[in-house]
Amino acid sequence: MPNGYRPPVTDRRPAGGERLGRPFWTLLTSSGLSNLADGVFKLALPLVAIRYTRSPAVIAGLELVRTLPWLLGSLHVGALTDRLDRRSVMLWANTARAVLVAVPAVAIGVDAGSVGLLYIAAVGTGMAEVFYDTAAQALLPSLVGRGRLDRANGRLYAVELGAQEFVGPPLAGALVAIAVALSFGTSAALWVVAIIFLLAVRGTFRPPGEPGGASIRSDIRQGLAFVLGRPTLRTMAVMVGMTNLATSAVFPVLVLFAVGPDSAMGLTEPQFGLLFAVLAAGGVIGSFLAEWAQRRIGRSRVLTISILGTVGYVAVPAVTNQVAVIAAAMFVGGLTIMLWNVTTVSFRQRVTPDHLLGRMNSAYRLVAWGTRPLGAALGGFLGEWIGLRGVFAIMGLVTVATLVPNRSLTEQNLREAESQGEL
Repeated sequence: MPNGYRPPVTDRRPAGGERLGRPFWTLLTSSGLSNLADGVFKLALPLVAIRYTRSPAVIAGLELVRTLPWLLGSLHVGALTDRLDRRSVMLWANTARAVLVAVPAVAIGVDAGSVGLLYIAAVGTGMAEVFYDTAAQALLPSLVGRGRLDRANGRLYAVELGAQEFVGPPLAGALVAIAVALSFGTSAALWVVAIIFLLAVRGTFRPPGEPGGASIRSDIRQGLAFVLGRPTLRTMAVMVGMTNLATSAVFPVLVLFAVGPDSAMGLTEPQFGLLFAVLAAGGVIGSFLAEWAQRRIGRSRVLTISILGTVGYVAVPAVTNQVAVIAAAMFVGGLTIMLWNVTTVSFRQRVTPDHLLGRMNSAYRLVAWGTRPLGAALGGFLGEWIGLRGVFAIMGLVTVATLVPNRSLTEQNLREAESQGEL
């Protein structure tokens, strides 16, 4: 399909026999490998760090600096993504991640590792992730067409989540237990293989209607105006921002609640990885159920159910340290979070013109993902001040509060926004 082609808005559902095509499956393979590398690295990062410190603030700080680029650099990255070939942006981002993780792997291998090196790797890979994810979401509609986005996003999320959260965490736990350096070295190698597969996706993915002589600043203003001027996109972004604040506060300190003989749950590193594999298992199932659930109960109800599942994932550790109960909450949370992701990402891609996709994604994620470093900082602060269970309880309440803006995401509002292209 030619780059930039946009089917009529009424062409939203694929016929049962339509195929997504070989380029999509090649992209999916590359994305799966890239996300596996990311999953191993992200879980290995705090597991390695607790060998140097048990401070909640220092551990949470790694997640803060890893996610800070979404707050500080996403708008400029989105503008650049709408000027450059999106596949090339993804290639350079993965190259940077491979190098940034290989350096501490070597240093740890020669017994020269430190928390400082972990911070450098965290912030560098975080910046590369902004480039990669922004370009990847902008590239997909050009590859499969907007009429097949629900199916394509469902398959893509299934592989990405399965690799990043189902295979990655237990693999990271096992690798850290064998040799700390091996976990980072494996991530670097996986990113290299992902690059090879991405090179096989042929074509030019530079968006049509380039800004020409326009400045980056004017491009950024246009992307912000597109998101902030559209009530449905704006509401979704605010809701994701609130949820990401909560989950980003919980994730960095959960390792202290769960891992070690003196922790509340008393898990080993491999067992902690398996706990996150349960979360991912729910997500994989949710990715395949999303299209069916939208047809059966409607997108508005799917979004409400997603919030309720996330509340359990965030808040359950506040009231119990039972592994089975927490694992069940994480499974349901993973399933419902994926229902939300497939539904909202496909919606965003449909209502946005191709030449604005990069800027839309970056403006949306400034609001939606810019809270992640704030959440990580808040989790560390609250963990030091009121204890880990207090973090889980407060963040559960923050997640419940997203039910208020969710009331405006009615089925009628979603249909009207799509039929008009939100223009």
